[in-house]
Amino acid sequence: MTIFDLLSMVGGLSLFLYGMHLMSSSLESMSGGVLERALERSTSSKWKALLLGTVATAIIQSSSATTVMAVGFVNGGIMTLNQAVGIIMGANIGTTATAWILSLTGLQGSSLIVQLLKPTSFVPVLAVIGVIMAMFSKKQKKKIIGGVLCGFAVLMYGMHIMSSAVKPLADMPEFVSIMTRFSNPILGVLTGAVITGVIQSSSASVGILQALSLTGGVTYGIAIPIIMGQNIGTCVTALLSCIGAGKNARRTAMVHLYFNIIGTVFFLALFYTLNAFMRFTFLDDVLDPAHIAIIHTSFNLMATAILLPASNLLVRLAKFTIRDKQVKEEKWPLDERFLDLPSFALEQVRNVMARMATLSRDTLLMALETLEKYDEKKIEQIVANEDEIDKYEDRLGTYLVQLSTRQIVEKDSNEIGMFLHMIGDFERISDHAVNLTEVSQEMHDKKLSFSEAATTEIRVFSDALREILDNAFDAFLKEDLEEARLVEPLEEVIDALQAEIRARHVVRLREGVCTIELGFVLSDLLTNMERVSDHCSNIAATLIQTKNETFDMHSYLQSVKAADGDEAFTAHVKEYSEKYALPTA
Repeated sequence: MTIFDLLSMVGGLSLFLYGMHLMSSSLESMSGGVLERALERSTSSKWKALLLGTVATAIIQSSSATTVMAVGFVNGGIMTLNQAVGIIMGANIGTTATAWILSLTGLQGSSLIVQLLKPTSFVPVLAVIGVIMAMFSKKQKKKIIGGVLCGFAVLMYGMHIMSSAVKPLADMPEFVSIMTRFSNPILGVLTGAVITGVIQSSSASVGILQALSLTGGVTYGIAIPIIMGQNIGTCVTALLSCIGAGKNARRTAMVHLYFNIIGTVFFLALFYTLNAFMRFTFLDDVLDPAHIAIIHTSFNLMATAILLPASNLLVRLAKFTIRDKQVKEEKWPLDERFLDLPSFALEQVRNVMARMATLSRDTLLMALETLEKYDEKKIEQIVANEDEIDKYEDRLGTYLVQLSTRQIVEKDSNEIGMFLHMIGDFERISDHAVNLTEVSQEMHDKKLSFSEAATTEIRVFSDALREILDNAFDAFLKEDLEEARLVEPLEEVIDALQAEIRARHVVRLREGVCTIELGFVLSDLLTNMERVSDHCSNIAATLIQTKNETFDMHSYLQSVKAADGDEAFTAHVKEYSEKYALPTA
């Protein structure tokens, strides 16, 4: 083997690893969070979790990604340790799909079907299609599909270069001597674990073994221990991802490790015990890439069949290893591990944004209730909620900025921008809720009360505010643009209501019906309520602009408020004006 063969082998390995990374990341983007949402909800049954873990891993071609998701789910309190076991085992099965794809490089025969299935026949076609789609397509989805095809083509081409580069090894006695040593089960397992741990991909290490098998120097006796070790080595990614995480996240990684260690020990103990009595003659037979895929799949199926029913024992073992501490761990679903899976991370952001929005709306509605009936406990709850919403704003903002630096599609980038705008509006609404409680507190402490006319007007104003809150927040939570378009007409009516109530107060002040002190209180009240409607307008307008991919907020608001520019807008303004008309003075 010459230095040029060595360079070709290293170059082929580099292309292979890059192709796998490109294909996996493109597939993950193409899934758009669908697979991840399914995994997140697969908590009702271990068998369902197993199936979804298998399918998700086979599709995105990364058991490490699926396992890291499971670690993040448990760390964020989204699922329990017991519920994550099925996903982890399914990931081990799903990752064997890559070995079957790579086994196509070992196809032999001259028939038309065999020739068509050989990578040298179809990979160039896929590469041309992928490049055309990635470079010239205007649609983001087609660009991503092009990335998948390009990644697959690079992966298979790297495998081809690797296989060609290592063929001279077959004529080297030193290579045969080295490979023979791996037939020692312990050495074989350690070698497979170390190589896989270093490159952090069992699929890649299996691919390397498949490439070496084409030299004719790899026997069953050599391959079996190495494949067992590769399953252990793939646990390194999950173990690294749980550094600094909560105890349950660390336990999840330990379940993954124990599953593979116990499965390997059981399989090898059984296999070599039987060999001692039956003397398996095939151990010295040379195997090809397809046989490696068979061994890889068979081991993971057998280990799962044995250990899934006993998954509670794995959980107990993990809990015994990672002991409980008397420290309460804070659960936060936005795990930094998810940043390497942008579409999934964005799905988690949507869930947290929904919680923040709901808490913000509930807090404001509670504040309106304290205006009608003073309640000390509600006021304490409002202040506590506002503190919680501040934390949401800080953490979401930081996480979204981190996510925006990752490789993401344009649609996801626009949505991140929308969320960054909205978290400020949600937080400010909770601030105004606290301001309203201060008004309520002042009136209670000073024993102030509005006149009957002012009370009626404030009630009308509050009813209009409740409706605009519902319109804006329902539009956001349901991504309902029709609901969003109802916000701006009502916001214009609320502006008019504020001006009318202020004017009426001036009249009452002149007539001596109201006092200057109550006038200040009323002004604070109206200002905070009107600003809440402004933030509702921002939320609805941002949603509409993002979904329509037009981002000039000022132009949008000007266009919908044009006197003769939007008949629907004018009709809604009239409808709301009649609905929230103040009683005749």
